[in-house]
Amino acid sequence: LQNVRIDPSSISFSMWKDIPVPFYMSVHFFEVLNPKEVLQGAKPVLNQRGPYVYREIRYKTNITFHDNDTVSFLEYRKLFFQPDLSNGSEEEYIVVPNILMMGAAVMMENLPNFVKLLLSGALAGLKQEAFMNRTVGEIMWGYEDPLIDTINMFVPGLIPFKGKFGLFIELNNSNSGLFTVNTGMKNISRVHMVDSWNGLKKVNYWRSSECNMINGTTGEMWPPFMSPTSLEFYSPDACRSMTLVYERSGKFEGVPTYRFVAPKTLFANGTDYPPNEGFCPCMQSGIQNVSTCRLNAPIFISHPHFYNADPALVNAVEGLHPSKEQHALFLDVHPMTGIPMNCSIKLQLNLYIKQVSGIIQTGKIKPVVLPLLWFAESGSIEGSVLKEFYTNLVLIPSLLDYLQYIFLGLSVPLIILAAVLM
Repeated sequence: LQNVRIDPSSISFSMWKDIPVPFYMSVHFFEVLNPKEVLQGAKPVLNQRGPYVYREIRYKTNITFHDNDTVSFLEYRKLFFQPDLSNGSEEEYIVVPNILMMGAAVMMENLPNFVKLLLSGALAGLKQEAFMNRTVGEIMWGYEDPLIDTINMFVPGLIPFKGKFGLFIELNNSNSGLFTVNTGMKNISRVHMVDSWNGLKKVNYWRSSECNMINGTTGEMWPPFMSPTSLEFYSPDACRSMTLVYERSGKFEGVPTYRFVAPKTLFANGTDYPPNEGFCPCMQSGIQNVSTCRLNAPIFISHPHFYNADPALVNAVEGLHPSKEQHALFLDVHPMTGIPMNCSIKLQLNLYIKQVSGIIQTGKIKPVVLPLLWFAESGSIEGSVLKEFYTNLVLIPSLLDYLQYIFLGLSVPLIILAAVLM
């Protein structure tokens, strides 16, 4: 128990502070093969590209212990492209929706027509089109676009950022917010459980108190002596707490584990799963509207390839092939310590696109939730850390258990002999 607390003297503290597990982020893009036809109302045809793999380094700073048995910290992530593990380079060009333009068009749908006409004229002057051909590096880490200044001029505050635009521009060399978690010094069953995030006990993105709750841990470790039921963690990327459910027991490199997976209700809509009503307005089950925490942009998250989603989402485009083996997320956790041994967390980003009257660049695009990319953050304990884990948590306990029976076996004849002599 002493060694799983968040305490500088515990064995697990250095692992918690600077995670020794090699994490990798693999990104798969969906290239649109028929952009001209989509503008005329055709079904989008997609081709998966990648993976583009990045080594992920995580470390904690600003570690501050408090009198109420909690500790605050910032965790930073740094990403380094791995050409040898990737199927392609960051310099490759991919045709994808003009995310900024198409997102802004949907966001402006209910504005007065003259505003939309002015924007449409400005887009024509800037030669902006509904689809763009940019490099992987530009889409991920940012590109300069005069459209940003134009939108800020016509609709101030619609997109509260300036300069470059990129899907992952705020991910690299950044932190996921100030977490305050329990140390477990007085109550080991609360160790790693989140006390607050950015000073908040709950968020205000959603429409119900239940959906706004910050539950579970930060997703790195859990309290020891886990039961085979469920585990929870708060994800700043998804702006919500997530609950995974127990699937089966197993072993990772000889170490006993519980496997936890996402239930089918994780991204279900409020009709199919009433507790999720607070995440609405909803569309089909299998996608979650995260516009309220993404600058009101029409962004949805889901499992890759719309795995576990309404078949209508898969059928609305061509080129998706959902499967449990490739697209389901999982966590293999050592139940005695609550430490993950092997994991792969997968999410897909989707953009809702449609024809918007008054903005000619949107053509005759039929309403569709269009996959942009999916990524997997994966890692497993290996090397000297795995060896130490196996020795301390498998080998030594097994040896002690074996010796216990040996001593028990030796003690029986001695007890009989003592009884005879008495």
